[in-house]
Amino acid sequence: MLTAAARDKLAQVSTATITTVLFKRGLRNQFLQGPQVVNPRAPRLVGPAYTLRYIPAREDIDVLKVFEDRSHPQRKGVEECPAGAVFVVDSRGDPRAASAGGILITRLMRRGCAGAVSDGGFRDTPEIAQMDWPVYHVRPSAPTNLIHHHAVDLNVPIGCGGVAVYPGDIMVGDGEGVVCIPAHIAEEVATEAFEQTVYEDFVQEQVDGGAGLFGLYPMIDPATRERFLAWRKAKGR
Repeated sequence: MLTAAARDKLAQVSTATITTVLFKRGLRNQFLQGPQVVNPRAPRLVGPAYTLRYIPAREDIDVLKVFEDRSHPQRKGVEECPAGAVFVVDSRGDPRAASAGGILITRLMRRGCAGAVSDGGFRDTPEIAQMDWPVYHVRPSAPTNLIHHHAVDLNVPIGCGGVAVYPGDIMVGDGEGVVCIPAHIAEEVATEAFEQTVYEDFVQEQVDGGAGLFGLYPMIDPATRERFLAWRKAKGR
């Protein structure tokens, strides 16, 4: 389970920094390809994955009447996704029909979930774009999910944006997209990514002031390290 301290750290670091920290651990394919934020003004996305898996729809099965069934995985998932979790949808990278729409997204938000991610599309995106809640998808998609998607599984391992997402993996999203952190290393990744962010903020300030890269980035010059430590102390970081 992700601690509050780790969640707070992940909310302050970029997906770019996290991917570098993961790369150091041999993980090269954790950034979801395709999903982008619908509402850039929303808070950062941070939380454990709760997953929904779609397979291709079939005309004799996927009719509007299926939504009357309380066990329908899409509707059941929206009602059961835990507070603080991210609703992650495997739409097989197919945005021709919506993974969900504004009503279901609103329900997730009001239930205290942390955000929604799909490698397909959401509908009602003009309204979703005004919500103060993080939502990521490939592109807007007005048609109902039943046209191309059949919901089959909840909270099982899925593929989303070409990344294996296991229930409980930690999803982090910012203006560049979404990264998936394996649950068992999330705490250490949060700590290292936070430390790297502090250092890179120092580097950015130095470079913006005219400093060159050598000895600074990466920091191999002892004198630079002393300047960094003094800067960090002065900034209270």
